[in-house]
Amino acid sequence: MTMPVTIIMIEDDEIESVQVESTHTIEIDTFVPAVQIDKRYFDAPYYIVPNDNVGQEAFAVIREAMKGQEMVALGRVVMAKRERVIALEAEGKGLLGMTLRYPYEVRDTAAYFDDIPEVTIPGEMLQLAEHILDSKTADFDPSRFEDHYETALIEMLRLKQAGVAPTAAPAPSRPSNVVNLMEALKRSIAQEKGAAQTPNKTPAPKVQKRASKVSAENQRKAPQFKLPITGGKSKQVEEVAKVAPRRRRSA
Repeated sequence: MTMPVTIIMIEDDEIESVQVESTHTIEIDTFVPAVQIDKRYFDAPYYIVPNDNVGQEAFAVIREAMKGQEMVALGRVVMAKRERVIALEAEGKGLLGMTLRYPYEVRDTAAYFDDIPEVTIPGEMLQLAEHILDSKTADFDPSRFEDHYETALIEMLRLKQAGVAPTAAPAPSRPSNVVNLMEALKRSIAQEKGAAQTPNKTPAPKVQKRASKVSAENQRKAPQFKLPITGGKSKQVEEVAKVAPRRRRSA
């Protein structure tokens, strides 16, 4: 039986009447261990600083206490006439505030992961996969991120400024060192088995984890492994948040 749908008409001034006015303060409700916060709830980062000399001491005290106990403060703040939950953690001499999504804004994993079948992974294939991870391990370095769209857009504007008519970019060719992850693993396993069964040949060495991190140059030369996804409206690629957050000026 279909439930009836009720449509209620509201005016702009009625919406304005329920908006929360900002008090320009963050009201702290509780403190929680930093490791307990689910990353799916993260929204936008902000830098928090004291606004006067009087509050600097209290600001520093609470900051150092949170840092020492690895705790995060959960509070409430009004932004753009909407109350948001915000997590505060020590960051240098200030605080890093991360607004959090509400539970109704985060999608449930069951609708996306329940259909994924259980897979029995052979030990040798897992060992090779771990070797691939080791060969491409590095420290987190956001300076290496590149917005290729922005780069192309700036280049197009530069050409137009020089009076050169921009032309459509050719479709990118697939790099020769890009291979399918599973195919690479299977091929490596087959090669090791073949070497082990061939007489008078030195057996392939066992794959061992390397403690040292590879250089950026070695990573560039290493095969680029890709996971196939369909994209578009498929469940394979969909934002965690149900409601697209408003764009804000982030840290």
